[in-house]
Amino acid sequence: MHCKAAPGPVTAALAKSARLGIYMVTCASVLSGCQPSLPPRGGEVVAEQSVRPERVLVVGVRVEPSNIVVKPLINVAVKLKTSTRLFNAALDLIDGDGNPQPYLAEALPQLNTETWKVLADGKMETTYRLKTGLVWHDGSPLTAEDFVFSWRVYSTAEITAASSAPQGFMNDVSAPDPRTIVIRWSQLYPGAGVLQDPGNGSTFPPLAAHVLQAPYDEAAASGAWEAFTAHPYWTRDFVGAGPYRLERWEPGASFDAIAFDRHILGAPKIQRVRVLFLSDANTALTNLLSGGIDMAADTAVGFSQGVQAKRSWAESDAGRLLVTPDLWHAAYFQFRPELVSPPALLDVNVRRAIAHAIDKQGLNAFLYEGEGIVAETFIAPGVSSFAAIDRAVAKYPYDLRRSEQLMNQAGFVRGSDGTYAGVEGRFTLELKVSGSPQNESARSVMASGLRQAGFDIQETSLPASQAQDGQARANYPGLFPTNTTVGETALRNFTTTSIPTPANRWTGNNRGGWFNPGYTSLVAAYNSTLDSNERVQQLTQLTQLVADELPAISMHYDLGAVAYVAALRGPGQVAPDTSGSVAWNIHEWEFR
Repeated sequence: MHCKAAPGPVTAALAKSARLGIYMVTCASVLSGCQPSLPPRGGEVVAEQSVRPERVLVVGVRVEPSNIVVKPLINVAVKLKTSTRLFNAALDLIDGDGNPQPYLAEALPQLNTETWKVLADGKMETTYRLKTGLVWHDGSPLTAEDFVFSWRVYSTAEITAASSAPQGFMNDVSAPDPRTIVIRWSQLYPGAGVLQDPGNGSTFPPLAAHVLQAPYDEAAASGAWEAFTAHPYWTRDFVGAGPYRLERWEPGASFDAIAFDRHILGAPKIQRVRVLFLSDANTALTNLLSGGIDMAADTAVGFSQGVQAKRSWAESDAGRLLVTPDLWHAAYFQFRPELVSPPALLDVNVRRAIAHAIDKQGLNAFLYEGEGIVAETFIAPGVSSFAAIDRAVAKYPYDLRRSEQLMNQAGFVRGSDGTYAGVEGRFTLELKVSGSPQNESARSVMASGLRQAGFDIQETSLPASQAQDGQARANYPGLFPTNTTVGETALRNFTTTSIPTPANRWTGNNRGGWFNPGYTSLVAAYNSTLDSNERVQQLTQLTQLVADELPAISMHYDLGAVAYVAALRGPGQVAPDTSGSVAWNIHEWEFR
């Protein structure tokens, strides 16, 4: 029996699609009732197959979550959407097409109605009505007061980025009755009607006040916030309202979840889920192919391992692969004077010279077998504003001649060994990536090309154990390629308020510390504009500014991979330019 693959390569599918989507390569099969047993610790030993009456969904993810709340107090670099989706519920839910659907709320606010009022003083008011019968995992009632408490917590500057969206734009949140939430906004804010955005943290989830109220009040009274931020609620004792409740957490290995039968969208069909922490992509692949796990999600495997799984499954029709171009990959320069090395990186001509010396097409061919998409900006093809923005932004094609001209203008010439040097000596640049086989392979190719172009490159890696350490991520001297959200949500990656510092506990994605108050002001204006045409103009200005000043080199849209056994029914398409998760409908998944 041969694999029935979706017709055409990813590239052809992209050309035909009206937007970037998830392109599924299907290798459907009929599996017997055999179910793999579970690896004892993090998948270190591949499990043998055995029959069991109740099949547990076993999912591998790349890193152990530092918390499982959908909006962490401290921003994390690795978005573990599957892990957080299991346990969390919010007012709305982003479906596979990127559309918001009511979740805990009966309906979503509509502009210029009683549910979304624009006031004469330039402020706004939105009203949500909760569904009946909402309860937390421990059986306690979930009410509007839990949202009022959530607003208090996420507005506390001592423990979180209080100025970030959406709570940074909220003047007040009140609960006239247990099912009604009234939000008063300090300004016009176009995102006020859809508050679920876990992809970048600008979501407004409820928090269990009956668990956290007393610890919060104690911390507020004493000023000792460490006890509150370290409260086990955020990890092993989490209480949510999502489709599954946390049953057990084994640090360094896994956690187990059990179906929440009072989930507001219906009890999950699969009764148990185990999530294994698999830091090595090849180990994850081995477990996937041998039956040690049913699904590899949240970057447990890279694109290359996903393709290997697809090929291995082809003869037996044993699995499916989702290719997800849902992240923007860019190389961030360092701008902090105390960290940047060489200091010449502060010269825009040097940054542009480096951009022209990177063969993006060649890197794409190496990483994605020609299936990837080279990116000139964080706005992805397919969105309505892309054409106008693409025409406006500066581009940096592979051009070693232009690269050398720019380096010469900055005072650097190639010596007898072919490497650039200036009055202060040899131009040496550190190229650092988050440790993973795919990232390190890409770094090697990128470094090789830059060396041929005349740059002395030192290659380093950030260990996977530090992937969620904000200070470690921001502490680099040269160039750090990394993935962030695609689309307009990436705007905040370059605001001054998103610069990680000790004062904000190293939160924020502006890890290179690019400081441009004008850009930040323009983002603020964009966030307070409701007119769609004016927003397109502002978005074009913002992307132009980033392309001209080059705080980061736009590289490509990263192709992730989610691979799972064909016996699992339910995972499907997720629009890449949204905050949706492949597990958005996990309560409907089932084994056949």
